[in-house]
Parts: sequence; C-alpha cells; structure tokens
Amino acid sequence: MNVIFAGTSPFAVASLERLIASAHDVLAVITQPDKPRGRGRGMQITPVKEVALAHGIPVLQPEKISAPESVAQIKSYGPIGAMVVVAYGQKISSELLEWPEHGVVNVHGSILPKYRGAAPIQQAVIEGETQTGVTTMLMAEGWDTGDILLQKNIDIPPDENAGELSQRLAVIGGDLLIETLNGLEEGLISPIPQDDELATMARSLRRDAGVIDWRRGAAEIVNLIRGCTPKPGAFTKLHSAMIKVWNAAIEESDGAQGEPGSVVKADKDAVVIAAGNGSVRLIDVQAESRQRMSAADFTRGAKLRPGDMFEVWFKMAD
Repeated sequence: MNVIFAGTSPFAVASLERLIASAHDVLAVITQPDKPRGRGRGMQITPVKEVALAHGIPVLQPEKISAPESVAQIKSYGPIGAMVVVAYGQKISSELLEWPEHGVVNVHGSILPKYRGAAPIQQAVIEGETQTGVTTMLMAEGWDTGDILLQKNIDIPPDENAGELSQRLAVIGGDLLIETLNGLEEGLISPIPQDDELATMARSLRRDAGVIDWRRGAAEIVNLIRGCTPKPGAFTKLHSAMIKVWNAAIEESDGAQGEPGSVVKADKDAVVIAAGNGSVRLIDVQAESRQRMSAADFTRGAKLRPGDMFEVWFKMAD
C-alpha cells in the first residue's frame, strides 16, 4: 500500500528503514524542522530525515502539522493506505486521522494501555519492570488511547538501561509495523479497544528527573539510573561538583552501612555508597568537564575515602 511516514527520533529510524525495505511504498516522510545544536549552533537534521534523504524520499518539515496548509500539502500525496507515526513529536489532527484508508498507525514502546505518553521505555525501567514490549495501534485524538492492533512482549534484563532497551524495541517495532500493515491490507486484524481503567502515564522526563536521592532504596536508585541513561542522565554531587552516573548496581551487603549518601567502601575495585535501604555500587561515572570513566579510576582521582559524603539530594538549576 502507499504510506506516508511521520517520525523524528532515533527510535523511529528502524521502522522507517523496515518500511522502505518492504513491499509498501513510502510516498513522503514528515519530520520535525531542523534545529540548531551544539556549540556552533549549526543546523542539525533529524535521524529520520537523514534516512529519507539517503533513499531519495521527499521530506516535509511543517512547524505545525495540524495547520491547514500542512494538512493540504500532506493530503496532496493521497489517497494512501495508511499513515505511520513513530516518535514524531506533534499531535495529529482529526482531519489526518480520518484520511487514510486504514487509518493512522502508531508504533508505541510499551504494552498499552500501560505507559501511555512520551517516555514509556524510560518509565518502565525506572519502575523496575521485568517485561515490556511494543504496541501498534490506530491513533485517536487522545494521547495513545487508540485501538490496539498488535503487541509483542519482551523481557527486560536487570542490567539493561533505557537506551539499550530502546534500541531493541525499535527493531522489534519495525518488524511489528510491517506485520501490522500487511494484516490491515489483508483484512486479518481486528482492532481491540484499550481498557482505560488499566492505563498509566509516562510523561516526558524533565532534566532533573535523574537527580539521585540517596535516601531511597538501593534498587530504586539503580532503576532510576538505568531509566535515565543516556537521557536525561542520572546525577549526584560530591563536594558541590556534579557527577553523572552512567552505570550502577545493587551492592550485596557485607554488613557495612552508613547514613544515606556516605561512602562505605572506596578502593581500587569499587566505590559503594549507602542508600536509605542497602547500598549502591557505582560502575561508570563522569565528573564535570571530564570523560566517562570507571568508578575505580574516579575514586583514585578524587581520593575518596569511607565516610566521604555525596549530597543526599539537590535541586538542579534550570
């Protein structure tokens, strides 16, 4: 079938690449406008635009996809079998939702109705979930409220962070998308309404979402670090200097315990910090204006000793 694809983030790339390689025809790609990034403030294109240009597919970048002129431009490619939306970042208007023959298909990184919203993968890890998955659904006017088409469940290993999980789910989502489009075209899929009473939300994580509160339990802290890696990042402070924590694990108790935030072990092998319940072993960290390094290297450079205190919690500046 003829398809128009809308997506922006790296999570959408696998779906677009899988769609291009399929028997379906991608008539155009919609993505967010280019934005200035980095120190030089040079214009940076989205990962989705990069793929589209490499395959010679027309790219549309409306400031507002619901604007009448944007809708008219998109519909000029019609009629189409379906519009596909994956991590695009703008709400789709009712006029576009009703336009394709088979509707607007969305690839979402959770098993809906759990974790509706912009950060389902991160939130699942933060909550300590051991399973998640991908859902394809027919988009409706609410946020992730549309009827379910297909779902695929996977396990979450206890040491996997949100970035790693996102990469796996993106690939699974691409395969599930093609299975969904084929099923719709062949009349083999019956949409299933979501149970709103079971719905939970996963809103975008603010920059301060990853501030570590050492008064919390060790498992909760480790899950927060996993869920905020690589973005927005998990942070603590030592002597007023910001420390980004890339990787950590629950420390098996050896009886040593201190007040939350205190260093209970610091040697050539590890640095262990007391939590409100249990202890956390830091694995990889990044001090301000430094490269990522092992916690052991950081310990030597910072001359950490048992009894040193990380700030229990702090408010991140805007």
